[in-house]
Amino acid sequence: MMRFRPLLAFVALLLSISTFGAAAQPAPPDDKAKPAAPVEKKAVTAHSIVLGGQRLAYTATAGTLVIRDEEGKAKASIFSVSYIKDGVSDPASRPVTFCFNGGPGAASLWVHLGAFGPRRIETDDDGLHYATPARLVDNEFTILDATDLVFIDPVTTGWSRPAPGEDPKQFHGFEEDLQSVGEFIRLWLARNQRFASPKMIAGESYGTARAAGLALHLLDRYGIQLNGVVLLSAVLNWQNQEFAIGNDIPYLIHVPSYTAAAWYHGRLAPELQKDLRAALAESEAFALGDYASALLQGENLSATRRHEIAAKLARLTGLSAEFIERANLRIFLPQFMKELLRSEGLTIGRIDARFTGRDLDTAGDEPEFDPSIVGLDGPYSGAINDYLRRDLGYQEDAIYERLTDKVNPWQWGGGNGYVNVAESLRQAITKNPGLRVLIASGFYDFATPYFDARFTVAHMGIPSELRDRVKIENYEAGHMMYVKRSEHRKLHEDLVRFYREATAGR
Repeated sequence: MMRFRPLLAFVALLLSISTFGAAAQPAPPDDKAKPAAPVEKKAVTAHSIVLGGQRLAYTATAGTLVIRDEEGKAKASIFSVSYIKDGVSDPASRPVTFCFNGGPGAASLWVHLGAFGPRRIETDDDGLHYATPARLVDNEFTILDATDLVFIDPVTTGWSRPAPGEDPKQFHGFEEDLQSVGEFIRLWLARNQRFASPKMIAGESYGTARAAGLALHLLDRYGIQLNGVVLLSAVLNWQNQEFAIGNDIPYLIHVPSYTAAAWYHGRLAPELQKDLRAALAESEAFALGDYASALLQGENLSATRRHEIAAKLARLTGLSAEFIERANLRIFLPQFMKELLRSEGLTIGRIDARFTGRDLDTAGDEPEFDPSIVGLDGPYSGAINDYLRRDLGYQEDAIYERLTDKVNPWQWGGGNGYVNVAESLRQAITKNPGLRVLIASGFYDFATPYFDARFTVAHMGIPSELRDRVKIENYEAGHMMYVKRSEHRKLHEDLVRFYREATAGR
């Protein structure tokens, strides 16, 4: 063994040199290193606006809050913009309203810069024409005179994002969305010491489903009692709006909206063109009466009765009886949007039937695009990106996701039925009798037909002594009724009155 000792010593020397060299090199990256946790940031600015001849000073805060699980692990960073009236000595005397849009996948820019915020996009009186690029002006119909405001962008919209390493799917669903938005509201109230304030929620479109669900979720999960819920262009029971074989309800729900659109474009008979409200009353009675009865009979409907129904439906929609019979008495919404003004080579909008567009040809069964969405998207998108950065001082390089499909597939919940959040709202009202609800609907809205609000409320099963808690107001405009100046004024008046009633019991 003695003769091997020099060789072993040489090998040991080589190993020591190799080990020394390895230690002197940078350590390889750890592929399992944890991503950095999200950091809260905000920009605070001072502003004022003249409302009713009085100057109102307020503080705007644009920033993020990080929501965490019960173990303190960061789950998501949620962006919001709040407007708080200055000089209020007792916050308990001042309501606060949490606002959002819908989608799913929509940020809050439309209710922010269109309906409720202190700044709005400048437009003509009808809300059909906008400058390019859009300009912002003081919003004389802001509800900042009645309440502080918090505009929320749900996770994956706006600048709200899941925390690094978190699966986005845990936020992309009806129940999941309620949990994350509900936790944001709880955390905001805690951080700003506003649990004693009257608390409101205002949602638009799918945001109305979120608002109805939150009314119950906040109460059951945190014991947070709301004073009021504002639903702009409500969708609560999807069975009433989802066109599907075997589901006839959407066909009768949409008829009054078809009448409104035909009236606006001058396609009704002269006697119906005299008075919109009278025409709608006749259309509503037909929809729930003769038309509903005919659809319920299915193929048992006689040929004579079928012709009669087609003729009445033609009178109330501006379409031909022949077209309606070919459609089996069931007018699919995209067909109506294409057919009403086909002779003029025009289509009409889905979220606002007052808008018109042109397709490549007039022979198709449905429009190539929604001219109302196209007409309203650009102005709001450009304005929010400029306003947040330049006026509110919040700097961010990421895309502001105004309306994203990254939330899809959206998890609607278990079971085979339609989502029906009206039941959540009913439970919230019965558990919290002080809760009041205002539903605002536009006559020219096909996305959430105004007649659906009445139909849904009538089928909610609210106890008779609490039915006055729910009020419905209609507007001669579309889905975003506030883009029309006269209807924005009416909406503001209705909201101020609603806030007064909702907080009167304090």
